Amino acid sequence: MNETSTSSPRLDAVDRRLLNLLQEDAWVTNQTLAERAHLSAPTCLRRVRRLMEAGVIERTIAIVAPEKVAPMLTAIVEVTLERQGAEHLDAFEALIRDEPAVQQCYRVSPGPDFVLIVVVPDMPAYHALMHRLFTAQANVRNVRSFFAVKRSKFAPRVPLPQ
Repeated sequence: MNETSTSSPRLDAVDRRLLNLLQEDAWVTNQTLAERAHLSAPTCLRRVRRLMEAGVIERTIAIVAPEKVAPMLTAIVEVTLERQGAEHLDAFEALIRDEPAVQQCYRVSPGPDFVLIVVVPDMPAYHALMHRLFTAQANVRNVRSFFAVKRSKFAPRVPLPQ
């Protein structure tokens, strides 16, 4: 992995191979990962640590099947702000960042200013969240929510060229 002048890491074929393998199973042992990537264990460990230190690997998480834990309500929420100045957009992002029920937040264009993926236990929790985040916020002009009735695919994976 080489660094560019903007300190953005340049990934070589081995880095991409490791990242693809880790996106399939991040809990694989270093020994197994090294074997699958055709590397020695120390080289594999060193490269993975470099990818983590460079921020290419943001974090390692467990993806929980929501239907196995408890009933959940997933909503895709479009939010349009009244004022779209940089400070207003940043303030909204800061508000959303601190809310655990908001799983994902995207600033989008054209259309609404933000699209959120929200997961809550039930409709009362959704209403409380909407009030806290949107009704109580003077700068929110419009909110449209779409409720997921079935999750057909969930693949939190970054496609990497070979």
